[in-house]
Amino acid sequence: METDLHAVIKKGNLLKDIHKCYILYQLLKATKFIHSGNVIHRDQKPSNILLDADCFVKLCDFGLARSLCQRDEGQSSPALTEYVATRWYRAPEILLSSRSYTKGVDMWSIGCILGELLLGKPLFPGTSTINQIEQILRVIPAPSSEDGVSLSNCFLTCRQRVTFEEILPSSTPLPALDLLKKLLVFNPDKRLTAEEALQHPYVKSLFALEVTLDDLTTLAGVLVPYTVLSSS
Repeated sequence: METDLHAVIKKGNLLKDIHKCYILYQLLKATKFIHSGNVIHRDQKPSNILLDADCFVKLCDFGLARSLCQRDEGQSSPALTEYVATRWYRAPEILLSSRSYTKGVDMWSIGCILGELLLGKPLFPGTSTINQIEQILRVIPAPSSEDGVSLSNCFLTCRQRVTFEEILPSSTPLPALDLLKKLLVFNPDKRLTAEEALQHPYVKSLFALEVTLDDLTTLAGVLVPYTVLSSS
């Protein structure tokens, strides 16, 4: 693989909307596959998403991956190690030190990756765990009482709230914005699963057709900009 998604995003406007959609589609397919085996990656981020000149994706670095298979029949959710994911892509439940969590941690990371694809830079670049939570709550609706999470008032009042519409470029496709909002949900049980996300209008046409990048460029009438990657 020639490069990774972090390097591509860092270079600037190499990716057209159709490429961003195709990358996310492949990432969701890879995640659906590992989740089908009750495995969570726990460290999805742009530098762990490899890309070649044909825009094919490989999810790498499974060093923090863990099985969710229950050891004891009566155990509702296995306890897992505390450190997971690079801070900017960590789900709220991890930041709040929950040690029993679900496949939703990967879906949050994918939401952050989608946001970074759309914005061109990290969506929540927190400088500490506390600042990370603050940045998330600046945009994401705070958990309700039914979510079973109690947050300090300082998290809820420390910054003026903004919306994704205000943060992201005005050219952001509406289906991409809608998918982002359904992935970046505070309560992990309310986030889309990988299987559900593949049925979202933003990527559903790709999932139904099982298209290749050649199909995409033909349909969209765009040229793949990846020659830049192999020559740099």
